[in-house]
Amino acid sequence: MPLFRRKSADLVEDQVSEVETPEGVTTATRGHTPSKRELGVTTPKRPSTQRRPGGAAVVSKTPLTKQEAKEQRRLARQRESERFRREGGPRDRGPERQLVRNIIDSRRTVGSFFLGGAFVVLIGASVPDTRVQAIANILWLALALAVIVDSFLISRRIRKLVQERFPKTSERMGSLYFYGISRSLSFRRMRVPTPAIGVGDKF
Repeated sequence: MPLFRRKSADLVEDQVSEVETPEGVTTATRGHTPSKRELGVTTPKRPSTQRRPGGAAVVSKTPLTKQEAKEQRRLARQRESERFRREGGPRDRGPERQLVRNIIDSRRTVGSFFLGGAFVVLIGASVPDTRVQAIANILWLALALAVIVDSFLISRRIRKLVQERFPKTSERMGSLYFYGISRSLSFRRMRVPTPAIGVGDKF
């Protein structure tokens, strides 16, 4: 039986080593890593993922009703129709065609009265009186002759101005003639694109 028996507390003390922390705090451990709380280090908190400060609130989109969807389609068609009347389609693009439209829109054309005259002739031809039918036929011939003469004058003016302002144009003159004459045969309010100048305006 050993004469000198060391106390268990002394054995523990022999196994303890002092560790100096950055703040000067002495921690008695062996094989023990001090925690951040023991060292006095605080871990920054992560920002909450549930709320974003300063961010806009997410608004859930409610589905449109049938009536609302129908109204949106109607408004879209109306906007497209207005844009088409204002700008026209692919056949109306180009500076040469803009010039042709100005030539037609700056003057009164016989063709703009053609549809109204044709309607009067149609009514006169349906009357059983032979004299009224004869007058309707004469009016029809006069109207057709006036349109032919006016179309010739329009074509000559188109050729002159296009050659003066666009001498290197790649547009075919026949295509520009047809474009101008077909525009002259329609009512002014029905022309597409809508006239950019008034009657008698210079361009």
